[in-house]
Amino acid sequence: MASSIASLSLDQLSIDTLRLLALDTVEKAKSGHPGAPLGCAPISYLLFHKIMKHNPAHSKWADRDRFVLSNGHASALLYGTLFLTGYKLTLDDLKGFRQWGSITPGHPEYGLTDGVEATTGPLGQGFGMAVGMAIAERHLAATYNRSGFNVVDHHTFALCGDGDLMEGLSHEAASLAGTLGLGKLIVLYDDNLISLDGPTNWSFTENVYKRFEAYNWHVQRVIDGNDLDGIEAAITAAKEETGRPSLIAVRTVIGYGSPKAGTNKVHGEAMGPADTAATKKFFGFPEDQSFYVPEDALANWREAVKRGAGQEVEWNKLFAGYKAEFPELAAEFERTQAGKLKADWEKVIPSFPVDKPVATRNAGQVVMNAIYDSVPELFGGAADLTASTKTIFKASKHFAEDPAGRNVFFGVRELGMCAAVNGMAVHGGLRPFGSTFFVFSDYAKPALRIAAIMEAPSLFVFTHDSVGVGEDGPTHEPIEHLMALRAVPHMTDFRPADANETAAVWRLALERKRPCFFALTRQDVPVIDAATHDVFAGVSKGAYVLENAANPQVVIIGTGSEVQLALGAAKLLAAEGIRARVVSFPSWRIFEEQSAAYKSSVLPANVPKLAVEAGATLGWWKYVGTDGDVVGLDRFGASAPGPVVMKELGFTAENVAGRAKALLKRG
Repeated sequence: MASSIASLSLDQLSIDTLRLLALDTVEKAKSGHPGAPLGCAPISYLLFHKIMKHNPAHSKWADRDRFVLSNGHASALLYGTLFLTGYKLTLDDLKGFRQWGSITPGHPEYGLTDGVEATTGPLGQGFGMAVGMAIAERHLAATYNRSGFNVVDHHTFALCGDGDLMEGLSHEAASLAGTLGLGKLIVLYDDNLISLDGPTNWSFTENVYKRFEAYNWHVQRVIDGNDLDGIEAAITAAKEETGRPSLIAVRTVIGYGSPKAGTNKVHGEAMGPADTAATKKFFGFPEDQSFYVPEDALANWREAVKRGAGQEVEWNKLFAGYKAEFPELAAEFERTQAGKLKADWEKVIPSFPVDKPVATRNAGQVVMNAIYDSVPELFGGAADLTASTKTIFKASKHFAEDPAGRNVFFGVRELGMCAAVNGMAVHGGLRPFGSTFFVFSDYAKPALRIAAIMEAPSLFVFTHDSVGVGEDGPTHEPIEHLMALRAVPHMTDFRPADANETAAVWRLALERKRPCFFALTRQDVPVIDAATHDVFAGVSKGAYVLENAANPQVVIIGTGSEVQLALGAAKLLAAEGIRARVVSFPSWRIFEEQSAAYKSSVLPANVPKLAVEAGATLGWWKYVGTDGDVVGLDRFGASAPGPVVMKELGFTAENVAGRAKALLKRG
């Protein structure tokens, strides 16, 4: 124990300042996690003060190193580091930790706090996103770098804990990273032997080091979390290992310096005045001062501002030379980094003829390949299902064999895939997508939710969207999935009715710059005539009148493949003299963004409404009203040929027409 801060080295003073700043941050809020900041402050100091390439004055500099705090409960460590280093945080922001309206929430949130690269906290998510960031860096480097001009050349660092490595997501993501040999990914593991419930040997006894070696990772151990030289040497060695990602296990002491050090009691709650004072005494800091920042420590930390500015100046010089020699590449790099699409890119989107039905998954493949050259930032793949989801670029190589390739084979790792997609999305420079069967979106739900919280421009292409899947049966037939994902704030839903609506939703998804999911059919569906319907204009409103009878007696609403059933039912009703309006409803989210006048023009009051969708009925009552009806499913599907399943479960034009007539009689 130091007798006073006067006897500390500048490095140690700076580290201990961070420790106690984080401690006070948690203590003032009377809520948070002080243990990890006390143990991991040396790691954070080395990264932000000495090792990482970053500019606190410009947190979005394109070629900065990325840092992801996967154990996001240690947010007080990150906020203290960002403040001390010179990002746009103040002491008052730290004092507002976990309070309403502050920019220092309980877990880091992307887009809210300067310097925070990703929203983390649900354990494992940051690990998966770090893998995505490393994929993005490698692809962009292969795409844009030229001899003498490495304009993309940075590392991705992550800090994780035991909980991250217990989560299945870390297994998926680590396996993928090792398979791809992501040499610029460096994960520091807070190996402190304690989890919230108690010692890790109660629940986590595997050999983590051997596990990561088996994943093709470069693994190192530092036996003392306060050994700056040892940690720095390990990071240096990790940077020199270019063929494999690196794991550095650092044996820290949770709550180091506090009376409860090394126990789970210091993990997830404020320590209280007595233990806080005792901890300050241990480090030789004034026990009666909160948020105390010695001038020498602050000046030392703020060296990062000068160093980072110099690094960016050097990069700007490099980029200026690159721009002079490769003006077209440079312009594309700047455009994609800004998140802008090429001018007139949408003009290459195809229109589909009505002569033969097309599965919307197949239409999606046609659209993706049509825009391949116009949207070079579109990048991604499927969870071992490219042949089924049709999400592959025919003109591109695979990323694993050529990093400039735009097809990624994620393997059967739905959650790892979607977390990586989110990492690519917030990295910048790409519009990434991941794809699988719609029913398996359940495996990826936590990553979909994180995408929505971050409002990241992630794209999720789900196919085999209903019981129309058929023979594979209930395990592969989504029922509740549409409603579950429609309930996620900031997530845009797209369930197009046909090939032309599919083309429209691809355009909208790329233009919206926020997370979107597609629900596409396996089975063929008839094509809406784009010559007689302005499909894009309709889809861009979320719902639109597809067929209309003067003074309609009933409105039939359909989505996806069921729009054709609505059209068929309207014809049957017309033959009996019943006037029906048919509404195609590809996106609830976009429809809700429209004016009340537009919404009432599509779904007029005082006209009975019937919704038709091969999924859960929950939610549709918002649109059909208590006096309306829904042809849907509140049961699981069955195994049989798709048309048989649809018929047996009531998805026929005849049944829809009959339900419409019953609705009119009821009214």
